[in-house]
Amino acid sequence: FYLQETRTLAEIAKVELDNMPLRGKQLRVRFACHSASLTVRNLPQFVSNELLEEAFSVFGQVERAVVIVDDRGRSSGKGIVEFSGKPAARKALDRCSDGSFLLTTFPRPVTVEPMDQYDDEEGLPEKLVIKNQQYHKEREQPPRFAQPGSFEYEYAMRWKALIEMEKQQQEQVDRNIKEAREKLEMEMEAARHEHQVMLMRQDLMRRQEELRRMEELHNQEVQKRKQLELRQEEERRRREEEMRRQQEEMMRRQQEGFKGNFADAREPPDMRMGQMGMGGTIGMNNRGAMGGTNVPAAAPPATGPGAMIPDGAMGMV
Repeated sequence: FYLQETRTLAEIAKVELDNMPLRGKQLRVRFACHSASLTVRNLPQFVSNELLEEAFSVFGQVERAVVIVDDRGRSSGKGIVEFSGKPAARKALDRCSDGSFLLTTFPRPVTVEPMDQYDDEEGLPEKLVIKNQQYHKEREQPPRFAQPGSFEYEYAMRWKALIEMEKQQQEQVDRNIKEAREKLEMEMEAARHEHQVMLMRQDLMRRQEELRRMEELHNQEVQKRKQLELRQEEERRRREEEMRRQQEEMMRRQQEGFKGNFADAREPPDMRMGQMGMGGTIGMNNRGAMGGTNVPAAAPPATGPGAMIPDGAMGMV
């Protein structure tokens, strides 16, 4: 094996070394089969080489990724991925076989299988054909068209009929598969729409639940505020009632005091002076008794016209 860094260098080396004489023989150089190549099928329509390489790079280093197209450049749904080593290719094969590997939003998984290696460059030259007895038997007659009515023609036509039947059955299978694919795609679109509607309903229900919870919190806050206002109003009324009772009590006391003063003011002067004289006599007697001194008792009030004349007036007469 002669390993080159790139395929271009390998092609140059092949051209230079192929058919070169070596020890009396011609050296034949061929490209080795890429043992880390995978065939990818069921690729979505809008998968490019770059996307294919990016998708499979999660399994290991990718050397080459190609989406096979037709003569019009449209994707055939098949691709080739070449890894730098067998472990990465084995990992990709196992993971994609066990799971469903999706490349786009289209939920159709790709299928991965080892790539069949074909030599479409050199082919099979005559010198490499094994010339055994069967070879000589097959080569007894040259290439030709079968003559009508002959034995070869009869069985050739039967082979053609079998090949045509195989072709028709294969076409029918392909049509059935295509119809099944289209039906599955329609069901998938309907299910996707229904799934989106269900998600929207769930989101709406979630939003409604959040709105209901917010309304409950708001109502609870309003109730708390109302209860606080009621307590404050009750406290205010209680204070006002207490103040009113205090004011009534003060007014009642003031009225009672005013009534007592008014009753004293309406008593006769003689009665008040008599009460005062009695109070004074009693007081002096008490003081005499308590003090132990001889204080003459007050003379009884005089009667007659001069009783009310003061001493000074009497001195002036």
